[in-house]
Amino acid sequence: MKQRHWQDGLMLAFGIWLFLSPFWMTGYGGFASLAAWHSYVFGVLVAGFAWSALAEPRPWKEWVQLALGIWLVVAPFVLVFYQTEPGAAWNHIILGLLIGVNALWALAAQRATELRT
Repeated sequence: MKQRHWQDGLMLAFGIWLFLSPFWMTGYGGFASLAAWHSYVFGVLVAGFAWSALAEPRPWKEWVQLALGIWLVVAPFVLVFYQTEPGAAWNHIILGLLIGVNALWALAAQRATELRT
C-alpha cells in the first residue's frame, strides 16, 4: 500500500480555494467570465485528484497535479485574461505555483519513502 501524504490534504484545500475564488475575490470579470469558468473547472480537477490521492495514493496522481499546476501558471497568458482580469490571473499563477511545489514535495516524499524501504 502506498503511503498517504499530508500534501494531498493541502492540495484539496488549494482546489477548493480555486473553485470558490470567483465568488469572493475581486479581480474576476464576473461569475461567467473566462477566468471564472477556468477556476471552476480546474478547481474541481485539482480537488478531485487530491481527493483521489487521499483515498488511494498513487505517484501518477501527483504528476497530474504537477501538470495542472504548470497549466494554471501559463493559462492567464495562453487564454489572455491576464490583461482584463489581473486579480484572477494572479490567483491562478500563485495557486499554480503552490500546487506545483506541493506536488513536487509529495513526489519527493514518496521517493524518500521508497529509498528507505
